[in-house]
Parts: sequence; structure tokens; C-alpha cells
Amino acid sequence: QTSLSIWGWGSLGVVLFLVTFGPFAIFYFAFYILCFVGGGFVVTLLFGKSNSEKYLEQCEHSFLPCTSVGIPKCIEEMKREARPIKIDRRLTGANIIDEPLQQVIQFSLRDYVQYWYYTLSDDESFLLEIRQALQYALVQFSARSKETDWQPYFTTRLVDDFGTHLRVFRKAQQRIAEKGDQMKDQAEELVDTFFEVEVEMEKEVCRDLVCTSPKDEEGFLRDLCEVLLYILLPPGDFQNKIMRYFVREILSRGILLPLINQLSDPDYINQYVIWMIRDSNCNYEAFMNIIKLSDNIGELEAVKDKASEELQYLRSLDTAGDDINTIKNQINSLLYVIKVCDSRIQRLQSGKEIDTVKLAANFGKLCTVPLDHILVDNVALQFFMDYMQQTGGQAHLFFWMTVEGYRVTAQQQLEVLQSRQKDGKHQTNQTKGLLRAAAFGVYEQYLSEKASPRVNIDDNLVAKLAETLNHEDPTPEIFDDIQRKVYELMLRDERFYPSFKQNVLYVRMLAELDMLKDPSFRGSDDGEGESFNGSPTGSINLSLDDLSNVPSDEAVQLHAYISDTGVCNDHGKTYALYAITVHRRNPNSEETWKTYRRYSDFHDFHMRITEQFENLANILKLPGKKTFNNMDREFLEKRKKDLNAYLQLLLNPEMMKASPALAHYVYDFLENKAYSKGKGDFARKMDTFVNPLRNSMRNVSNAVKSLPDSLAEGMTKMSDNMGKMSERLGQDIKQSFFKVPPLIQKTYSDPDHCRVAAPIDDNVDDNIPLRVMLLLMDEVFDLKERNQWLRRNIKNLLQQLIRATYGDTINRKIVDHVDWMTSPEQVADAVKRFRDAFWPNGILAETVPRRDKAIRMRTRVAGKTKLLEVMPDELKHIIGAETTRKGILRVFEMFQHAQLNKRMVYVFLERFLETLFPQNKFHELFNKLHSRSKQMQRYKQRLHSTQAPSLQKSLLVSHIRLLMHL
Repeated sequence: QTSLSIWGWGSLGVVLFLVTFGPFAIFYFAFYILCFVGGGFVVTLLFGKSNSEKYLEQCEHSFLPCTSVGIPKCIEEMKREARPIKIDRRLTGANIIDEPLQQVIQFSLRDYVQYWYYTLSDDESFLLEIRQALQYALVQFSARSKETDWQPYFTTRLVDDFGTHLRVFRKAQQRIAEKGDQMKDQAEELVDTFFEVEVEMEKEVCRDLVCTSPKDEEGFLRDLCEVLLYILLPPGDFQNKIMRYFVREILSRGILLPLINQLSDPDYINQYVIWMIRDSNCNYEAFMNIIKLSDNIGELEAVKDKASEELQYLRSLDTAGDDINTIKNQINSLLYVIKVCDSRIQRLQSGKEIDTVKLAANFGKLCTVPLDHILVDNVALQFFMDYMQQTGGQAHLFFWMTVEGYRVTAQQQLEVLQSRQKDGKHQTNQTKGLLRAAAFGVYEQYLSEKASPRVNIDDNLVAKLAETLNHEDPTPEIFDDIQRKVYELMLRDERFYPSFKQNVLYVRMLAELDMLKDPSFRGSDDGEGESFNGSPTGSINLSLDDLSNVPSDEAVQLHAYISDTGVCNDHGKTYALYAITVHRRNPNSEETWKTYRRYSDFHDFHMRITEQFENLANILKLPGKKTFNNMDREFLEKRKKDLNAYLQLLLNPEMMKASPALAHYVYDFLENKAYSKGKGDFARKMDTFVNPLRNSMRNVSNAVKSLPDSLAEGMTKMSDNMGKMSERLGQDIKQSFFKVPPLIQKTYSDPDHCRVAAPIDDNVDDNIPLRVMLLLMDEVFDLKERNQWLRRNIKNLLQQLIRATYGDTINRKIVDHVDWMTSPEQVADAVKRFRDAFWPNGILAETVPRRDKAIRMRTRVAGKTKLLEVMPDELKHIIGAETTRKGILRVFEMFQHAQLNKRMVYVFLERFLETLFPQNKFHELFNKLHSRSKQMQRYKQRLHSTQAPSLQKSLLVSHIRLLMHL
């Protein structure tokens, strides 16, 4: 009952509450209670906090220890004004170097650190530490540089690395040419092949990642800078990671990376090449040769667009009088350039590129070079020597050369003997005995039954010679009869000279002698032909070889006369110019063109043909020179009349028929192009002295190298009696040719997979300039792949040139020059150039915008033209025109790839650091840094795959031996 009453009364109270206050009254009641509890908690908290603070203030000084005075002092020190910082500005000990270096440091901190650091803090201490760290590193770097001998680096390592780079590029080009297919991206293929060849040659390192991947390049520079900081900075500063990272980034990304990118930019290199040879004027013929031989469509299109622009400008001019003729000639020249560019572009796009040598070999119309000219010309003789070795007739050629050497040597010794006898000195028996021994040596080497290979000649002549040697004193003419028979044999035997004229080596010889012209190319898409050697008016459609070899029955007639004269002023030089009108009449066509020549061109042409055809010297008479008043109108008319008479006599059919080879020179002179002069007057006069000496040395050297050792020693003793000059020449000959076997075989040693740092020849390494020049000529013109006889002659000529120019002091002069290059003045000048290039007028240089592609292509054409123009004609006469052209263009092409240029810059940098820090094992460090190379990994895999079978075989053999032992 009690529980029921409780529930009843409770229910009634709830019902009455809801009826009285409504259904939401319970929520209001709960809210009121919550507010009451919360208010009480807040009041309690505030009261407790205030009481606690009052209590702590009362007991602070009585219970807690005193605070330190350091913190207030630090705060007070920080609030003071910054005191001026004193910096020791001495870096290298030379004020002229320290001043620009300090400016470089200041500009670097300002532009790479301060611009963002001052937004974080005004404290100068961090900047001071960075500056002091940089200065300390420069001081250590300067001290190392002063202790280093830079002469081996500049005279040996730098040249070896450049030669190695050029060799790798040449082998990469050859490897691509051997593939024979037309790649879509030849530049990329060349770069890949280049690094394949590099890893095969270096065997321990390949720089493909550093040169082709910007990310890997930045990582390489960071690692390298960190190593340098480890060497140059004190341990305490190096352990400060923040400062070390800042200095590393400034050096790697702020200085080294932009510098390397600029040095490896092909456009920058091309501009620098043009600037270096800015004094040389571009030649029209060299420019057209570059256009005709260009295999880059971008170059051709750039030249064509510029020519079209100039053509529109000239056509828009309103001129009259004499100027209109000049403008017409310029318009014709531009039209011709555009035509050549269009034809060349069509040929490259259609894939109809031809090999001039192969085409000429099949064409059949070639200039004829007499055998006697071949035997006295260095360039021609090497090709004939190669051919004779192929056919097995080298013994005949070497016998002829050896007899020439013997004759010259014997004549010299007998002349010396006669002069000695006049002075009362008698050495007749000794000299004749040595001559007899030399003659017997020639006989045993080429004519005896024991000779191998033996010269096949009439046995009666050989027997007569043997009898003469046994019973008479030897004379310079003792071998003349047999030598004459050998010459006739080489001339008339179908195996030798006649077959040589049908061989591809003969065509290559003509190309090297610059006597091979590219025949007209028929087969363009529009059906029109292109004249390779045409004129700006397009009137000449046959090559020089077509003209100079047309048989007489085809009735080709050529007439020329001087139609007008004028006076020109070019760069302050005044000279007379003669306009020659040329008519050529064929059975099916008739053509006319004009060409312009100076009197100096006539004079050079006259000297050239009279040297080649001695009988013309008595027939052709060129009008003489006049020093004063040679621009007088009356004198010019008289000279015009005399030159016309000279031309008419020259073009006489009987004259041309008497000297068939003369036609080539005449057509070359009358062709509408810039006349390519041979040698100047001074050079020709010098040749009258130098050529006999050079021929004598060559002949004597051939004679000495063909003798046995004992006889060669005897000949060397004989040369001691020839006076001071002859003694010196004899020593040169002995050094150059004494150890050469009598039959000079072409070496087939494979230098592809080795660096050029090995000794390149005997008695060369000690002579710095000879070593440098011979090494560069080997790599640029690929002399080691050619006949070694030519290379020895070139080395001998270089030795004579160096000794005649500088004597024995050349090495000392080079050492002095290296000292001058590393002197404080030159180093300061280099630092100033670096400062002015990166901070012109003290302001950070903006990134130079990349020049337009057309401008870059035209710069390439201008650079190649300048290089070809600056090459001396004497070089072409020594090693050949085609070899010279290919070598120069190969070097220029090598610099047109930024990745390959970077490789060369990094190689120079690595050798520089190895020279500067020889005790820090930089060579091993670079091998580790480049170890991630993909080419290196593939090379190791190929090497492992090739070595695996031999390793398995050796293991199998060892197991078998072990089993047999057990």
C-alpha cells in the first residue's frame, strides 16, 4: 500500500506540473540547473586564481633562488646597434687579383643570399661567416695553385684530352657511317654512339649522364663542390651544414653551372671562332663550297631566306647609271645562291646524296696526272705507294726512290770530297769505300737473288751492274739504266700506272690535289640540272673535268678576250680589274659568260703553268709589272692589249693540243668564280731555295732507310764531312728514318680503343711544340690511318720549321709562356672578364635569350667559311685539299653538339683538379661519381658476357686437374 501511494502521489504531481507549466517545462528546469552549476564553477576558478597569484607574489623572494644576469645582458647586447665588421681582404697576396675577387664575392652574396636573407633577419653574422668561409677557401686554393707546376697540364694533358675527344668523335662518325641507314635523329644517334666509343676507350669512366641529364649534372656539381669544400675549409666550418649547403649551392648552381653551359653552347663557340679570325675576309668560293657541301637543311634554309630578303631589298631600289650594273650583278649572285640552296635542299630531302669520289670514278672523265709528277709530289706519291703495295709492285717504287736518294747523297759526298781535296785533305779511299758499300746495299736489297721482294728487271742489266760494282768505283749514275727501266715498267705495265688511273685511289688523289670537281647532278624533282661549278648567271653547266677532257673530235671551241677594264677600291686598296668575256661553243650549244681577274691573278696563273709546263716559259710572255702610275688609263689600255695577246696565244688550238693537261688550268682560270691563287711571289721565291733542300732530304732519307744498319752508320759518318749544315740535316735524317725498314708498310695498328696520351713517336715527347702539332695533325687530319711515309715527312718538315724559327730555345719559350699565362696580371684579367660577363656594370646579367634559329644557322655557315678561308694553301699542298677540308669541317662539326662540348669541359675540369690536388685521389673520385652511367653498366655487362666463357673454361680445366690429382 505504501509503494502504491508513493507512485500515485508522484504521478499526480507530474500531471499537475505538466498541466500548469506546459510540456516544455522539464527542459527549462534542466537548463536552469546547468546554468547554476556552471556559474558556481567559474566563480570558484576566478577566486582561486587570484588568491594563488597573491600567495606566489608573497613567497617568491623568500623561497626561490635568484635569476641569472646572463639573459638580461644578452637581451641588452642584442638591442645595441651593430658594430662595423672588419674583414681581411687579402686572398692571393696580389692586390690586382684580390680586388676583382672581392667584388665577385660581394656580388655573389648580394644576388644569391642577401636578397632573401634580409626578409628573415637583420643579423649580419651569418653573412659574415659565409664570406669568411669563401675567403678561406680562396686562400687555400691560391696557395695550392702557387705550388703547382702548370706546364705539364697546358702542354701535355690539355692537348691529350682534346686529341682524345676528337678521336672519339671521329670514331663515332665512322661507326655511324658504317651503319649506312638514314636515322631520324642523327644528332641524338651521334651523341649515343660518341659515349659508346668513350667507354670503350676510357674503360673506367663514361660521362653520358652528366652531359645529357640536367638533374644528374646538378648532382655531380653539388658532390664536386662539397668535396672541394671539405678540402679547402677548416673542419669546424665544414661541419656547419647550413653554411656548407649555402656555399655549395652558390658555387654549383650560381657560378659553375652557368659558366659550363655558356662554354658548351655551340652558338657561343661559333661566335667566338668568328671573332678570333675576324681579320680574314670571307671568300665567295669558300662560301659557295660550304653551301654545296652542307648536309644541314636548316643552314641552307637560313641562307636562302636571307638571300631572298636581300633580293627583295635590291629590287626595291630606284637606281640609274653605273650603280644599276652593280645591282644587277648582286641580284644575279643572289639568284644563284638561292638556286644552289633549293637544289641542295631537294637533294637532301629526296635522299639522292651522292659520293663525289664514287661518281667521278664511274664518270670516266678525269684529269691525267703524269707519272713523273706523281713521283715528286708528296700527296700524289702516297696514293700511288698504297696502290703499288696492293698490287705487289712496291719493290719497284721503293727501288726508284732509293736510287734517287743514293744519287743525291753520292753527288753531295763527291762534291764535299772535291772541295776537301782542294784544301789538301785526302779521304778518297774512305769515301769511295763507303759509297761502294752503300751501292752494294742497294743491290742486295732490291736486285740480288736474295732480295725479297725482288725487282723484276732484265738479267743482263743486273749482271752488268754487278760487274761494274766489283771492278769500278761507284758513281752517282751507276743505277741510272736500271732505274730508267723500272720507271718505264711502272709507266707502261698494265698492272701499275695504267691500272692506277682506273682505280678509286687515283680519284681520291685528284680530290686531294683539288683537281676533282663534282659533275653536274641530274635528277632533281623539277627535272632541271644543277651545275656544281656554275656561275651566278647559270651559264656554265659542265664541270671542269668535262671541259678539260673532251676529245678534240667533239669540236669544243673556247674563245676569250678582255672586253673592259676598271679600277676598284677595296678596303683602301686600289687595283685594276679586267673583264674577260668567254665564249664556249659545243656541237649542240653555245654559251657566254664574263669573269673578272686582276693582274696579280694573271701573274699567279702564268707562274703556275710555267712551273708545270717548262716549254711554255719560252713561248708565253706576260706583260711586266709597273710600280708607279699603274692606274693610268693609257697604261691600262696598253696592258689590256698585251693581256689580250697573251690570251689569244694561250688559247691557240695548237698550244692546247701540244699540252693536253694545260686545259684544266685554263678552264679553271676562266671559270666565273673567285680565282684560287696558288703561292705568292715570296712563297715561290722561297720554294726555289726550300724545294731542293726538301727533296734532297727526302731522297737522302729514303736512301738511308733502305740500307742495312752497318751501311747506314757508314752513311751517317760520311755526312759528318759535309760541314755544319749538312751535319745537322744528317742528324735529323738519322733520327727520323734510321729505324724504318726499307719497305715501308702501311701500319694497321688499331688506335681506336686507346687514348692519345701515350708517347706518340720517338724523339717527339721532349719537343713540346712538335709533339703538340704532330698530335693535332694526327687527330684532325687522321694521318695515322694513312701512309706512314707521309706522316714521317710531315714530322720532318715540322722539326725543320721549329728549329729554323726558334732553334733549341723553343721549350724554354713555351715554359716562359705558361708562366706568363699563370702570372698575376693574366689571372687578374681572367677574373675581371668573368666578373664583367656575369655582372656587367655591377648588375647581375640577365639570362641571354636564345638567338633565333635562322641567325644561329647563318652563324654556323659563316664560321665554317671563315675556317676554310683561313687555312693556308701550303697545308693543302702537304696533306691534300680534300683531307684538309674534311679535317677542318670535322673539328667544326664536333663543336656543334652541346652534350659533347660539356663532356670536353668536364674533362678539362677534372684534369685541372687532378693537377691541383694530386694527393687527394681525384681520379678515383671521378670514377665513382660517374659510376652510375648507363653506358658504363652496359659495357661491364658486355665485358662480363665475353669473359664468362673463358672463365668457365678455366674453372673446368682446374676441376679436371683437381680430379686427376685425386
